[in-house]
Amino acid sequence: MVGRDTDTDRDEARNTEEPAGERQEGAADGASTDLTDRDAALVESLLDGSHRALARVISRIEDRSPGYRRIVSALHDHTGTADVIGITGSPGAGKSTLVDKLALALRDRGDTVGVVAVDPASPYTGGAVLGDRIRMASTVGDMDVFFRSMSARGQLGGLSMATADAVTALDAFGKDTILIETVGAGQSEIDVVRTADTVAVLVQPGAGDDVQTLKAGILEIGDVFVVNKFDREGAERTRAELDEMVHRREESAETTHPAGHHGPGAARVVEATDTSDDGSSTWTPPVVGTVAETGEGVDALLEAFDAHATALCDSGELAAARRHRHAAAIRTLIRADVGALASDSIAEHGGIDALAERVRRGETDPYTVAAEVVDPIERCVERATNRTSSESSQPDTESRRDCPSEKD
Repeated sequence: MVGRDTDTDRDEARNTEEPAGERQEGAADGASTDLTDRDAALVESLLDGSHRALARVISRIEDRSPGYRRIVSALHDHTGTADVIGITGSPGAGKSTLVDKLALALRDRGDTVGVVAVDPASPYTGGAVLGDRIRMASTVGDMDVFFRSMSARGQLGGLSMATADAVTALDAFGKDTILIETVGAGQSEIDVVRTADTVAVLVQPGAGDDVQTLKAGILEIGDVFVVNKFDREGAERTRAELDEMVHRREESAETTHPAGHHGPGAARVVEATDTSDDGSSTWTPPVVGTVAETGEGVDALLEAFDAHATALCDSGELAAARRHRHAAAIRTLIRADVGALASDSIAEHGGIDALAERVRRGETDPYTVAAEVVDPIERCVERATNRTSSESSQPDTESRRDCPSEKD
């Protein structure tokens, strides 16, 4: 069994779900942490290093099948050691080819790798358009590289909650580095920052529109900028534009740039970390030139990723970033659950069309209808809050530290 999941694995995963009569997982069901015997065995197999179990778990996650939340919950206690790197940029910038070469370089230095390629969703099935499989062939047959294409499922930023859960599964499995390749859809790619520790933004030479897009908003999420296809005309000009944009963003950080021509891989990694007036470490994103097709500059790009990881740990920002990530996940899940409860409440009131008709006839108004729908949910929340506040608080336990140096 190679590191890549196969269509057979996905079919097997979807054919080994809970019994047909079991209630579908919903807001209330998701609160339970008890695993069925079958799911407990699946989790144990994943933690024992079974790629087949990993593929099945990710299929369960992607399909949002019954019990998937309890599986992800069980895996969370085994996470926190992987470096998560997001690769984003406009279509055609060479993201897939670069991810392929990054995975190969990471394997050369002994890291195990997980790759989640978020593909556009099929307009017919909603599944991923599996184009990235064709462009990522350097590590075929390597069991320590696990590749998975996932559908964006129409989510803003190209990343669904399923992607974050898949990263959790790969982290629990023990992958050293997890690479997330986004769809590449302009400013909406900002959601990648909620899942990755380090975000690399790719542009290609002469991509004036790409640079304008960066100015429109993506610039803020880049920890490293990559001018791919650096052997093409206009690469130096694009690098200079990015350098100027980065330094406008980081006005308080002064970076010294060596004079002369910067070839592929010429990142100012050493100068990327400066010290602010209060003595704290600040990060100025370096601009790296790469030629993904030949692998030029990939080693320097990995150095930039390593430098950023070190800066995050030294500054304490890694813990804060992961706390924000968990907060975003909690908000997303709560919104989904409350939305499901609200949909049930609307159905109990006769359905949205019936409620709208009452408003049309002048019998009520939208605000009153909304209050009627939300009121039973609000009462339940109040009762649960009062019950929780009356119980004795549990003693805090030591949390898992984020930085590798602190884990050892």
